[in-house]
Amino acid sequence: MSPRARQQILDNLDGIYREAYERAKAAKDERRMADLDAAYQREQLLLEVLLDIRDGLPAAPSTKSRDPLASLEALRRLTRST
Repeated sequence: MSPRARQQILDNLDGIYREAYERAKAAKDERRMADLDAAYQREQLLLEVLLDIRDGLPAAPSTKSRDPLASLEALRRLTRST
């Protein structure tokens, strides 16, 4: 299974927050609108960092027989180099 496209993930996040924001706006709940705005910005930043990490990892090998210890060693090297 290939990972979802970056823009699709960000669009999903936007859609979720936009719906909640519109409900708060219709209810004239300004505090909720401000909370949602701040939460959206925080979640978007965190999600972009996670997507950057995902995009920086090497692609998974096509065979299922990769040595788990070799995978752990590759991850250790990656975390120590940054």
